[in-house]
Amino acid sequence: MKRVFLFLLVLLVSPRLLAQDTSPKPETGERHEFVISNFKTESGVVLPQARVVYGTYGHLNAAKDNVILLPSHYMADFHGYEWLIGPNRALDTSQSFLVATELFGNGHSSSPSNTPEPYHGPRFPVTTIRDNVEAVHRLLTEELHITHLRAIIGFSMGAQQAFQWAVSYPKFADRIVATSGTAKTYPHGFVRLEGEIAALTCDAAFNNGDYTSPPTKGIEAFAMVWTGWLFSQEWWRKELWREGAKPGTTFDIGGEGVPDELHPRCRRQ
Repeated sequence: MKRVFLFLLVLLVSPRLLAQDTSPKPETGERHEFVISNFKTESGVVLPQARVVYGTYGHLNAAKDNVILLPSHYMADFHGYEWLIGPNRALDTSQSFLVATELFGNGHSSSPSNTPEPYHGPRFPVTTIRDNVEAVHRLLTEELHITHLRAIIGFSMGAQQAFQWAVSYPKFADRIVATSGTAKTYPHGFVRLEGEIAALTCDAAFNNGDYTSPPTKGIEAFAMVWTGWLFSQEWWRKELWREGAKPGTTFDIGGEGVPDELHPRCRRQ
């Protein structure tokens, strides 16, 4: 398994190391934390203190009408959009004030790992996309005193939040830009996520969420499941075999998704 990940890492990183990057470097945001007392979740549980970690980029103008919200995507922190942020990039901070928020459960905002009892670990309440939107709405209006957004831009689970903003607060933003996201989670999405959960929790060290040391085997299994749907079949066809394969070469991977050079039973046809 480790050899597979090493192979992928070298494949993805080596072109970047060889290429000379002359483009402006992305900006690094300024970290902040907003605390909400007695935050009632949609599940009915009240968190004595709900914390929302967020980053800001650029400067808020006097009219407070240059704000763009960037809700984070799955497994990301507020740095997740920085490849788009900076001079002459899609999100130019000379024109916009960017607020990038982190989801509940990501490890920085309120999560099972950082919330004290009685809500530590597996006792942390279920939080929803609506919960995140409500918390960020309070962040914007109560802490930053922002009452309108130029746009809400989100990828994946960030896109789901953007859709929810359009429903919960339809006049709060001029537009939403939702990429690779859905307005609801379809059964296929549940299967993918439940597959990751099953891989992680099958490690005995997980101990039903009350683990005292990292469930390493479960994390490795989680990573393999996640990698399977991170890269599409089209990506594997176009990118993985792009270098070194002669035109017309096909590969028999034995149905296990292991690169040709690493699979003992594969053959070139």
